[in-house]
Amino acid sequence: MEIRPVTDQDLDVFVDTLHTAFGRFPETPAESGGGLWWSALEPDRCLLAVTADGRPVGTAGAYPFELTLPGGALAPVSGVTAVGVLPSHRRRGVLSAMMRHQLGELRARGEFLSVLLASEALIYRRFGYGPATYTARITVPRQDGAFAAPRARGAGDAPAAGSVEVLRRSECGELLEEIYDRYRRAQPGALSRPHRWWSLGAGQPPVSSTPRHVAVHRDTDGVPDGYASYSLGDGGTLTVDETIATDDAAGTALTRFALDHDLVTRVVFKHLPTGHPLRWQLTDFRAAEVGNDTDWLWVRLLDVPRALTARDWATDGELVLDVDDPFLGEHGRYLLTVRDGKADCGPTDREPDLSLDVSDLGSVYLGGTAPSTLVRAGHVRAHHPGAAAVADALFRAERTPHCLHWF
Repeated sequence: MEIRPVTDQDLDVFVDTLHTAFGRFPETPAESGGGLWWSALEPDRCLLAVTADGRPVGTAGAYPFELTLPGGALAPVSGVTAVGVLPSHRRRGVLSAMMRHQLGELRARGEFLSVLLASEALIYRRFGYGPATYTARITVPRQDGAFAAPRARGAGDAPAAGSVEVLRRSECGELLEEIYDRYRRAQPGALSRPHRWWSLGAGQPPVSSTPRHVAVHRDTDGVPDGYASYSLGDGGTLTVDETIATDDAAGTALTRFALDHDLVTRVVFKHLPTGHPLRWQLTDFRAAEVGNDTDWLWVRLLDVPRALTARDWATDGELVLDVDDPFLGEHGRYLLTVRDGKADCGPTDREPDLSLDVSDLGSVYLGGTAPSTLVRAGHVRAHHPGAAAVADALFRAERTPHCLHWF
């Protein structure tokens, strides 16, 4: 078997092989709402597994993104995607060979982080990826959508002013792109959405040109600071694809807009971060039904010292991490030293505070999973009683990491 890069000439072979791996057929632009999700693929980042007689049997691709780290630093990452093996060639080592080859290529590009969205949770941990951000759906019956009076507001204070304008997706692509880019630069765990994604309609709404209404929020100066992409379906269900807001006031206004929509029986808010304040804003806390609470972005460290020094840290301290990377056959012990929110990290022979798999380091890296949780789960070994607490304090992020982008 050979694993080789994809050329412009055989990109169609890559796409057909991928669809066959999942028992599907490629869509046409009309069926997909005017955009094809694979139109943003970059051939030089795609791999094709080919048998000795030239038959394609597996695919793996990657997109170039920026990932916002705790503290606001932007790190280049590869978003692994389009991974599939034909049913006739599964359990023969094709997937492992492609993933190993791909990780080697990413390192050769000088990258120290890789991310993906896992189609199945059982697959990617063995390749060193760990779930790092989480998402949930909240459904609210419209008749139960009244907001409680905010107690934190001073007596006589008026709610924050602003305005909401309803546009069609076809009218506001550039505006959505600009708002999202401001949002993602301040949100840990968020990925960039390159301009070509928007121009090609490569993705899910509102990136795709699938018809949607969009509520755009503007602040008191008329500056757009948030949007909600939504559709109204049969039975009066209003589904919000995503809510993007650069501050809580804009987010609350857009939530209120959706819950006040006429001819609606219930509102479904997709892709909300864990800990979203909506349930606490409602008069009836139980009116909000939380569902599809699941993992979203998975993170893989390719260079532990570079990754740990790239992000900011919540507090000062020291931690010795004994990191095992069985998939790549690597093992390292690193001293992480944080001063004034910045880290130094390098090899050490000191006794470890924590021993962990590289996939678990990926899970805690953005601050969305507490190291102590993984200690209690038996994933991470703490070598002394205070180690987990120190790790929790260090890895904690000021904002819950969240990723909305689908790829």
